Parts: sequence; structure tokens; C-alpha cells
Amino acid sequence: MKIIRLYGFIRRQLKSAEVVLARTMGLLMRIANRSITERKRIEQELRIAATAFETQDGMMITDRDKVILRVNRAFTESSGYGAEEVIGKSPQFFRSGYHEPAFYEDLWCQTKRQGYWRGEMYVRHKSGAVYPIWCSLAVVRGTDGTITNYVGTVSDMSRRKAAEKEIMELAFYDSLTKLGNRRLLMDRLQQALTVSRRTGGRGALLFIDLDNFKMLNDSAGHEIGDLLLQQVAKRLTNCAREGDTVARLGGDEFVVILTDLGPQIEHAARLAELIGERIRAALNAPYVLADQVHYSSPSIGATLFHAEHETVAELLRRADLAMYQAKAAGRNALCFFDPAMQRAITERAELESAMRLSLQRKEFVLHYQPQVCSDGKLIGAEALIRWQHPQRGLLAPCEFIPMAEDSGLIIPMGLQVLEMACQQLMEWSARSDLCNFTISVNVSARQLHQRDFVEQVLATLDRTGADPKRLKLELTESLLLDAVEDTIAKMTALRAHGVGFSLDDFGTGYSSLSYLKRLPLDQLKIDQSFVRSVLVDPNDAAIAQMIVALGQSMRLNVIAEGVETEEQRIFLSGCGCHAYQGYLFGRPMAPRSFETYLLGIGCDDARPKITRPGEQRCHPLGGRLLLPIAP
Repeated sequence: MKIIRLYGFIRRQLKSAEVVLARTMGLLMRIANRSITERKRIEQELRIAATAFETQDGMMITDRDKVILRVNRAFTESSGYGAEEVIGKSPQFFRSGYHEPAFYEDLWCQTKRQGYWRGEMYVRHKSGAVYPIWCSLAVVRGTDGTITNYVGTVSDMSRRKAAEKEIMELAFYDSLTKLGNRRLLMDRLQQALTVSRRTGGRGALLFIDLDNFKMLNDSAGHEIGDLLLQQVAKRLTNCAREGDTVARLGGDEFVVILTDLGPQIEHAARLAELIGERIRAALNAPYVLADQVHYSSPSIGATLFHAEHETVAELLRRADLAMYQAKAAGRNALCFFDPAMQRAITERAELESAMRLSLQRKEFVLHYQPQVCSDGKLIGAEALIRWQHPQRGLLAPCEFIPMAEDSGLIIPMGLQVLEMACQQLMEWSARSDLCNFTISVNVSARQLHQRDFVEQVLATLDRTGADPKRLKLELTESLLLDAVEDTIAKMTALRAHGVGFSLDDFGTGYSSLSYLKRLPLDQLKIDQSFVRSVLVDPNDAAIAQMIVALGQSMRLNVIAEGVETEEQRIFLSGCGCHAYQGYLFGRPMAPRSFETYLLGIGCDDARPKITRPGEQRCHPLGGRLLLPIAP
């Protein structure tokens, strides 16, 4: 019995021990599993930290005394040093000398105070080269709050800086000459104006244009022209002082900003002139371009700046005007801005604006000057434009035609003249005394070189109903110098429709007889500069005789313009010229005055009587003039 009870007791004890053991084993298993998980977590975090440490950015870890403990591969690659060469050393090892000691003192003070620092700095590569980096420093603190380590992250900014520099050069510098471009010039000039106003000092602006640069480009090619521009840029840079700005405005135009010329205007002007003459001399020296010696010269315009209300645009305009004054003075010169030039340009701009408006309002009118033959018969008239200006009254062509040529307004103006002349032809075609004569219309080079010039003329004739055979287009010799084949083709096309052609100002240009014989001309016109002196200048008399003989040999009619005296007419008649135009026969007059003129000469066939030697011709209304001056 006792044995049985003892057995039961032992079994109960064993079972209890098993339970305790199981519980213990379970606890041990849970502890072991927890330890394994924690270890794996720690290992995972270490792997992440190691991976993060070996990033593309360089990393450096120091102790609290700033002694390097560890660097990553990116750090060694960017710095050129191996890990064994930097571990145990201070980061001062990389100082470039670019920054002052105070820079580093502020850096570490801010890092300790704020716990971090970020900024750009320059460091020295193992090769000795200095390069920019972006650096981030962070503080590592222990449980007690004391600094235990510093962690630094650095990234090489060389490529970024190079890209920024390239962008800056593209935005602010000329790619050919490496000088500042227009944008940089405007910025620097604005800065110079601001400084001048603040300090009271004066500055100057030099506007430089190379003489006959287009000729070099056209003859030698743009590559040679570019070489010249590059050498000019170097010479300008060498002539400029420290603090001055040299820029290429565009093409062959350069600008130099001179600062710190002193407060006195006389001294500033003398110094600016001295530098300008130094530049002129430098640019006059010979150039070697592709093994060829070339000579060039500049035209330089200068203007001083100091006044409070001057603007960048105004200064550039002044210097530009002064440069054109240097051009007008014969080139290769230095000229200072003249206020009178500005007034002239302002007036010109106002006149051009008024001209555009007048074209829209059709305020231009035609006056007609009679053309007669030797027996006094009226054979035609030349249409001459006048401007009925609202304020200034009737303006002669010399006051606006040159500006119309320069501005391009000569094209729409020429179309209006052609339209008015054809309308007048159509109106006069109903009159028996005017139905058979021609109207001559001057054509400018710009008009003729329009692609659709032939179509424009034919459309105008068709629209107005004018007879093409009564329209004569007058061309000047200068038109023959450019696009000869195109000119001949257009003349031939219009000639096929009956339009006639007269060569105006013959003898004053550079006509080639080989081209002249190919032109479908009807008439040569002796220029008034020869007619004026035929009685006193043997050379002009010989030229007039030659033109008449040439016209006869080529079966062309010849007309002399500018005939003012009976003696001139008699001489020209003796040479064989039997058509005339000039004040002797009538001044240019408005259409109604022209018709009154025909009535005044009082002939059924509209023939003004030609004064014979010893006679005096009086206008029926009185006086020695053949006709009254047109209003």
C-alpha cells in the first residue's frame, strides 16, 4: 500500500516537473526566438546603415575631437585619397585655402549650436586641384547629451558648377567671341548708371562698328569674318581697363562701358577719348586671317553718362548716333555725341511716322511736268510725287524720298504713285488733246526687286483700265548694278504687254554697254547735271553729244531733262536731241493746273510754241514764264 502511495506521489511530482520543464522550455524558446528576431533586426539595420553609408555621396565620420574614423568609397573616389590616408586625420587636411579661417570657425560653431550645418565650400583634391562640394554636417549625441561623433556628407559640385557656367555663358556671353552679349551689357550698363548716380562719378559708352565688314564677309566668307571678330574681341579686351565691360552687341558691333572717369566732365571726356583712340589704333593694326594679312578700321561713337534721368536705351541711342557721325565723317574716326544729331533723328522719326499715316490717308499727290518735242508738240509728262503735309504744306520729294527708301515705305508709296498715274491716264484718255501722250513713272530699286513687281503693274493697269502703251517706267542706272538678269526678265515681261521703259539719269552711273544693249529700252534721258552746263563745260557738252549719238545708234529716243534756257534747247537740238523737259516748257503742276496750262498755250494740238533765237516767249497770263508756277 505504501509502495502504491509512493508511486502515485512520484508520478504527481514527475508530472509537475514536466509541466515546469515545459513551461521553462517554452519560456526559453520564446526568449531564444526573441533574441534571434532582435539580432536579425539589428543585422538588418546594420545592413541598411552600411548600404546607406556606401551611397553616391561621400560620407565621413569623426569622433567628437573631429578625428576621422571612417569614410566611404564615394568619399575616397571624389577626394582622390584612400581610406588609410585620411583615417586618423583632421578634416583640415582637405582645406583649399579658398576660405578664410573665420569661415571654418563659424561652420563648427553653428554645427554645435544647431546640431547641423549645410553649405557650399571648396576643398583640395589629392592632385592639388580645388573643386566645389556641397557639405552637410550633423552632430551625434550620447544618452547623456554629449557629442560623441560628427557625420559629414559631401557631394562633388564640379559638374553642376560647369553646367551652371555653361548656362551662364549661353545666357550672358557671345559664343563666338566669349564677350558679354546684349543681355549682360544691359545689366552692366544699368549697374554703371546706378553707381554713377550714387558716387557722382562719370562714365562713358563707346559704340564700335567695323568699317566695310560686310565686304570682307562677302568676298572672303563668313569663316574669315568670324576670325576677324574674334581677334577684334581680344584687342578690345586688352585695351579695356580693369572694371570696364566689353560686349558684342551683334554682328560687327561692339560696346565698351568705361567707369570711374572722375566727376569732372572735361577730365572724363579726355580719358574716354584717350581710351577710344587707343582702341582705334589697336583695331587698325593688321590682322592675319588664314595666312592672309587683312586691314580693318573702326568707327567709334562715344557718349558720357552722369545725369540722374539717363536711361540705358537713351545711352545706347546716343552712342549709336555718334558712331554714325563717325561713319559720315569718313570712317576710322572717333566722334562724341552731338545733341543736334538727336534732334535730327527725332524729327526724322516723327516725319516717318507722319509719312506712314499719310500713306494710309492718301495725302500724297502727283504733279506732272510736260515733255515736248522740237516742234512744240506735247508728247507726254513725268509724274512727280509731292506730299501734301497737313502742317507743313506741300513738300518736295527731296524732303521725304530718301527716308522712304531707308524705311522701306518707298514700296507702298510707289504702288500709290503707279495707281494715281494710271488713273490719270484713264481720265485723260477721254480728252482729244491728251489721249495720245504718255505718263512716265519713276520706279525705285526696291520696287523693281519685288518678286511680284510685274504682277503688281499689270494688276494696276487692269484695275484702272489704263492703256499699257501710254505708261512709261523710268529706271535709274543704279538699278542695273544688282540682279541684272532679273531686271531684264521683268522688263521683257512688261514690254510684252506694251509698257515702255526709259533709262533715267543716263551718264551719271556705271552702266555696262553689254547690259545696255540687252535692255528692252525705248528712251535714254540726259541727266540735268549735264544739260545745265552744256554751254560752259566742254566735257558736259561732249557727254550730251555722246548720249545722243549712242541713242541714235541703238535706235532709242533721247530726251533731255532740266532744260531751262532757249540756248540750251538750241544746242541740244543741234546735237540731234529733239525731246525736252524742264522749266523752259513748264514746271511740275497738279493735274488741274496741267490742264489749265494746255488751255493757256492755246493750240488745238497742244503744242507750246518754241522760242526761236532773238524771240521772247510770253505766257498769255503775262510774264516771261511759259506757265504759272503750280500751287
